[in-house]
Amino acid sequence: MSSKEIKELVQVACQAADNKKAIDITTLDITNVSLVADYFVICSGRTDVQVKAIANEVEDRLQKSGITPRRIEGKNEGVWILLDYSDFIVHVFRQEEREYYNLERLWADARQVVMI
Repeated sequence: MSSKEIKELVQVACQAADNKKAIDITTLDITNVSLVADYFVICSGRTDVQVKAIANEVEDRLQKSGITPRRIEGKNEGVWILLDYSDFIVHVFRQEEREYYNLERLWADARQVVMI
């Protein structure tokens, strides 16, 4: 997949999260600091129900774009849901967990990208 196609799919993920009123949607370009993926999308919801709704919307919208996650973690709990699309990873947190794990600090060397 080309970098342009990846960026377009990341944009779809961000818009889907925004559609479900995700809080503080942040996109990190991690291409120069990690071999794991090219981008992290990080966002949060106020409740377990909202976190699940955000993750479901992201998954549904990306499926309509022809891509399915390679792996999903945490969907039953709704505290921290990880959707792994190989080239990018979507992290949907409940707000308290996002503050605790603070991925933005852990990946501080990554460049923040404006997607919405």
